[in-house]
Amino acid sequence: MSLYPLKFETIYKDKIWGGNKLKNLLNKDVPKNKKIGETWEISGVAGNISIVKNGVFAGNSLQEMIELYMGDLVGDIVYEKFGLEFPLLIKFIDASDDLSIQVHPTDEIAFERHNTFGKTEMWYVLEADNNAQLISGFNKDVSKQEYISKLENNKLADILNFETVKKGDVFFIPSGRVHAICKGILLAEIQQTSDITYRIYDWDRLDDNGNSRELHTDLALDVIDLKKHKNYKTEYSKKSNNTSEIIKNEYFTTNILEFNSQITKDIYNIDSFIIYIATEGETDIIYNKTEKISLKTGETILIPAELYELTFIPHSPICSLLEVYVQL
Repeated sequence: MSLYPLKFETIYKDKIWGGNKLKNLLNKDVPKNKKIGETWEISGVAGNISIVKNGVFAGNSLQEMIELYMGDLVGDIVYEKFGLEFPLLIKFIDASDDLSIQVHPTDEIAFERHNTFGKTEMWYVLEADNNAQLISGFNKDVSKQEYISKLENNKLADILNFETVKKGDVFFIPSGRVHAICKGILLAEIQQTSDITYRIYDWDRLDDNGNSRELHTDLALDVIDLKKHKNYKTEYSKKSNNTSEIIKNEYFTTNILEFNSQITKDIYNIDSFIIYIATEGETDIIYNKTEKISLKTGETILIPAELYELTFIPHSPICSLLEVYVQL
């Protein structure tokens, strides 16, 4: 059977800080009486493998699809490196309260400690309340002794870099960078396939059972980058009816595609699956010359590597898509 663009069942994650923007702004069918803070749109994380929801492959897992179609689905070079493990995790995150301050390990340390990948990620802000902020890095170079002192005295915020954010802002979070999403922010997260998080501080918060969440102070000490960096926000420019690069690194490339008229893309040279995340508007995607599938705000789709040409036909005044792939 021929491959086609794949949509997946949404995986809902109940979080203490979850809000209502996933339902109200992204039209997610959020389970009632749950504080859903994350939706996992495409996942190869063990125990949370995405399931196809459209077409003849509905009910098959992403891992089964890779096993069956290998490089035709994910790209030959990607398959050669990652095998059956899908290399990216795509999420939407809705924070009605501040998330814990955390850090992620590098590949090297993650493999040594957890036999899994590290976690480098990026955030694309979909919507933010007035004066909403997030945390990325430190506001000055910090010694390990000062960091420990601030942490022990509940004054860690004194040395953290806070950024006021708005729709369209992008932040790249390499492994080792301390970070936190704060209340009032809805964003798309693109990251390595990993669920390893070292929680540093959780605002003295208690869960529904009156317990504090586990902290990973000692594990974090070995991976945290204590230096101040010049720019924490990623600057990029958008070209109408064209593809504009946002971030390119060894883990993923992310572009933005904003258009109000029909465009065609030849993607033969990428040799990777492509993920499209609809951040605004609705479009038809034409593949195999005549076949069509629609994509609208809040939806995510995986384009198999063997589909070389796509045409986008907008059905909104403005359509905006994040385009994500792996280019090794």
